[in-house]
Amino acid sequence: MHEISTKIDILRDEFQYLHEYNPIEHVSSRVKTPDSIVDKVVRKGIDPDFASIRSHITDIAGIRITTSFTADAYRLFDLLTTQPDISVLRVKDYISHPKPNGYKSLHAIVQVPVFLSTGPIEVPVEVQFRTIAMDFWASLEHKIYYKYQQQVPGDLLAELKDAADSAALLDERMERLHREMHGGTREIESTRILAV
Repeated sequence: MHEISTKIDILRDEFQYLHEYNPIEHVSSRVKTPDSIVDKVVRKGIDPDFASIRSHITDIAGIRITTSFTADAYRLFDLLTTQPDISVLRVKDYISHPKPNGYKSLHAIVQVPVFLSTGPIEVPVEVQFRTIAMDFWASLEHKIYYKYQQQVPGDLLAELKDAADSAALLDERMERLHREMHGGTREIESTRILAV
């Protein structure tokens, strides 16, 4: 997680000092607690040995990068994953293909070498890229699911879906205004992601 965080910090510093625009609004990270790992092992029916857990649970370390605009999510994905020591294991593009509840985000499992005294080991890290609007929506959705212990009433689910659609429209509108203000167009989709 620290390896990826350092790479993102370097990109953020570069944009801050060398470019007129910084696509990174906020970065947060977390490591799954042992209890959360055990819960996932039981829920998914994974053998409780180290090798099985290592091969089946790839989100023990996670980083969320919050961007202003959708195009920034793709741009930062490209900047991170074209670095020679990063391997992309899996990509789920919920921006192009939102979840049924309206959630939009770009999730990637990447692998990075960590150099220990015994030599390098490849470690998977989940990296999520999402806009400010979708981060706000996802945070509130998580709290609602927690409050209702995963049994959210249907009318509230419909309201959440409507709110996700509104957040997506806000993202589109703000990105269009940003492009108009800067007099250019930016490519929204990444050809690298489509090829992964």
